[in-house]
Amino acid sequence: MTHTKFTRRTLLAGTAGVALAAPMINRAWAQDPVEINMLAWYGHAEPDMVEEFEAENNVKFVPKYYAGGDNMLALIAQSPVGTYDVILSDAEFVQQLNAAGYIEPMDSSLFPFDDFWPEYQNFPGHWTGDQLWSVMVRFGLLGVAYNTDALTRDEAMSYNAYWNDKVAGKVGHFDWHLPSLGQMSLLNGNRSPSPYDIDEAAWKAVQEKTLTLKPQVGGYFDYGGTFASLKNGEMLAMAGIGDWITAVLRKDGAPVDSVIPEEGGIQWTESYSIGKGSTKAELVNKFIQYMLSPRGQVRSIQMAAYPGLSPTKSGWKAIQEANPAEAERSGLIEGAEQSPIKLLSENRVFLRDIPRQQSLEDWNDFWSEYKTA
Repeated sequence: MTHTKFTRRTLLAGTAGVALAAPMINRAWAQDPVEINMLAWYGHAEPDMVEEFEAENNVKFVPKYYAGGDNMLALIAQSPVGTYDVILSDAEFVQQLNAAGYIEPMDSSLFPFDDFWPEYQNFPGHWTGDQLWSVMVRFGLLGVAYNTDALTRDEAMSYNAYWNDKVAGKVGHFDWHLPSLGQMSLLNGNRSPSPYDIDEAAWKAVQEKTLTLKPQVGGYFDYGGTFASLKNGEMLAMAGIGDWITAVLRKDGAPVDSVIPEEGGIQWTESYSIGKGSTKAELVNKFIQYMLSPRGQVRSIQMAAYPGLSPTKSGWKAIQEANPAEAERSGLIEGAEQSPIKLLSENRVFLRDIPRQQSLEDWNDFWSEYKTA
């Protein structure tokens, strides 16, 4: 994923995104803005997310965008210490960032963990004992994404939908092994302890099942290609994604939707860390505090590039007040049928993770073989 506004504008032409009123803030600072170098998924340093914080604090975010945790690790490894001030990471990669010495320890007292839903207060991999390394700011759910003109909701309520004759040759993959292979693992019944914690026999079965899908597959897509192929009907179902893609397309009028199927969904989680050697830790901490505030969470939930869900109680309340329709659509209402907290409690959502009994290379190597099979 490259840093360019071309992608969003060409793919979602005519989409206004989320209209957020620009604050009337005096920008007459005595000095040039301080640059904050950010490594993140596309969208996190765009104006709809950071313009308010930039104006209030005389800073300017300079982003480097990536797609997939493997790519993130590679970019950091190729960069001098101190290159990135703030790193937006998928939660399952925080332990690797820490082990490689790529991030700084953080002061947990600076962040409103008492406002987090209990399920997210001590998020796996973000802590070693009482030491904090990364702060969760948003998350979302992956399931079956489909064209509503091609499949019914009932047909989409199983990952078996990918094998449906109605979508033959038009099943796409978001081109990253963890989401799609996690879904295949769930389809094979690997729920306990996790679809990513499976023995060699189960891993072999996941590979075999995945290979049977190959005749249905029409392509493997990056962020931009995923949007385009679903919008123009080139693909009628997409594995490895969810509401973070289809919600934006639905606003643009595309006949697409996502469901958490009967086998279960996968939660993606995004967190901020301070890059090793950064001289701007104080500003980064302030930015994370802003993103966890009610006004920051309203922006995050409605991020124009792709929406997310809030881990904080005040974030849920804020979106209920600011955009009741979005709160209802995304299940950010306590007790709602599609509430992510409810889905977690029902064991219908599993955290995306790195492989526990195989290596990342094992999964990535198979993914490469699958794509060329």
